Amino acid sequence: IPGAILVGSIAAAATLAVGHLLITFVRPMWLKLIVATAFVAPAAIAGFHATHGIVKHLMPSDAWQIAFSVIGAVAVGITAFVRVAGMAAAPALSGRDLARA
Repeated sequence: IPGAILVGSIAAAATLAVGHLLITFVRPMWLKLIVATAFVAPAAIAGFHATHGIVKHLMPSDAWQIAFSVIGAVAVGITAFVRVAGMAAAPALSGRDLARA
């Protein structure tokens, strides 16, 4: 099991690094959107299942469980997209905005 944790951590770090480099250096916007979707889609799916896991203990109606799960998926997906888009549009540091000691 410790070997699997190490391999998983290395794979996660490599995936994040490659995604960050692709979003930073790829020029066409459509390609940046594809890379962003590769990060946002799993986050939205995880948001759906996390919300569904909470809601199924609180509501007896299956329709309301699905409705709130979809709302959770949309919220997590939007949050993930904003974070990835912020990573892509992060401005370079200039001396103007830095605090002086």
